[in-house]
Amino acid sequence: MRVWYASIQRGVEGDGQAKMLTRCLQSSFIGAIAVGDLVKSTLGPKGMDKILQSVSNQGVVVTNDGATILKSIALDNAAAKVLVSILLRLDCSKVQDDEVGDGTTSVCVLAAELLREAEQLVNQKVHPQVIIDGFRAASKAAHEALRKSAQDNSQDEERFREDLTNISRTTLSSKVLSQDKEYFSQLAVDAVLRLKGSTNLENIQIIKKTGGRLADSYLEEGFILDKRIGVNQPKRIENAKILIANTAMDTDKIKVFGARVRVDATGKLAELERAERNKMKEKVEKIKAHGINCFVNRQLIYNWPEQLFADAGITAIEHADFDGVERLSLVTGGEIASTFDHPELVKLGHCDLIEEIMIGEDKLVRFSGVAAGEACTIVLRGATNQLLDEAERSLHDALCVLSQTVKEPRTVLGGGCSEMLMAKAIDEMAASTPGKKALAIEAFARALRQLPTILADNAGYDSADLVTKLRAAHYDGKTTAGLDMYQGKVSDVRELGITESYKLKRQVLLSASEAAEMILRVDDIIRCAPRQRTA
Repeated sequence: MRVWYASIQRGVEGDGQAKMLTRCLQSSFIGAIAVGDLVKSTLGPKGMDKILQSVSNQGVVVTNDGATILKSIALDNAAAKVLVSILLRLDCSKVQDDEVGDGTTSVCVLAAELLREAEQLVNQKVHPQVIIDGFRAASKAAHEALRKSAQDNSQDEERFREDLTNISRTTLSSKVLSQDKEYFSQLAVDAVLRLKGSTNLENIQIIKKTGGRLADSYLEEGFILDKRIGVNQPKRIENAKILIANTAMDTDKIKVFGARVRVDATGKLAELERAERNKMKEKVEKIKAHGINCFVNRQLIYNWPEQLFADAGITAIEHADFDGVERLSLVTGGEIASTFDHPELVKLGHCDLIEEIMIGEDKLVRFSGVAAGEACTIVLRGATNQLLDEAERSLHDALCVLSQTVKEPRTVLGGGCSEMLMAKAIDEMAASTPGKKALAIEAFARALRQLPTILADNAGYDSADLVTKLRAAHYDGKTTAGLDMYQGKVSDVRELGITESYKLKRQVLLSASEAAEMILRVDDIIRCAPRQRTA
């Protein structure tokens, strides 16, 4: 009797644990899939944009950039928060956006589709650990198929430049710059090739100026500072010696709150002012002792020191923001100074020419022939600030992808071609895999095939017809077949020039599978006690 009761008790406990696991996973799936559904309409060359409206200051951002959308949305579901946290902070899309530069939306969508497939398997009583094992095996097979399909044309300079242009064009096809992608793809390639293999995009500056059209944007050699030269100072300097500083050039006030200076006559007040002027003059003399002809300061320069610089024939530029002085220091080879007692310890920046230029209705300062010869500036023109902000995000993605491609020159085909190649390799593995693990492997292949399906859906085409034709073409041996989203048919994407970075595609695959695995491992959601505050 006791044995029978104990066995019943264990069965009840087991059912309770299974129900709790299923309930927790269902909650996780709902939240994570919702995040994927939110951004999947932005995927591809025909993707739509989102308007992000701030609750506090009523600011509006129009974008289809996955990272920007994920950073902005407010979430209540714990699993959705975990997924976005993984995507943005830990491993996936933040890494994707910062290192590779593009594919943020693809990571999120693929992770959501993997979890959608995992939800169906859990409902069929397949344990999450079995699903994880299947996903790992499928991811490995997909990675191997992707590696075999990659091509490296880095030894042929002309073909490699063509690859870079195609990658840039493919990246910009889904952005706001898609109408002028031919022009901007060449502009981005020219900027990245100036880096001579470096991935440091600090040498490429982007300046946004409203007015004109997007097609009026251009690439300028050297560095442009969005500031003005002081009054009565030289507007053009050759063989410039630049002192970059972060120091107070206003009246030296007493920096003690509540301090007051009492005088018993107006003459004493004049003496105080004279002492302050003399002190500032001494500081300017110390700066002049460095033998410079250009002084760039992060802080304000008041009228008196500005007049002293003008009398000495030194060009002074005030209130250059922190990014401005940091970037100027980088490209001119100088160091930012705060004290000027030891000129021999201060490293000056150098450039061939400093001149004031006009962009639209604004005056800016151009530094040509800088020490970092690869430095350049992209001047973006456009009708509105929202358009310019989105154009900057789009161009930044293209620049990141191209700089990483120069470092890892292998390329793969886009337009759903790579996803179909990987799905085919996974299906072949599933056919020879016994047990429930094969179900998870097949689910991974179905999730990969959802990416070209979403591309077709976003373009308004019949996705079921197109994707089945694409699948049949790959099984027929046409390994370069992909979706032409402008003609609405299956075409040879290599001839169309739809090329993507191998590193980007690999990172999308690995990041999405790791994110899905993280969610699948969760078996309970525990509400924690608030953090104890110490007095």
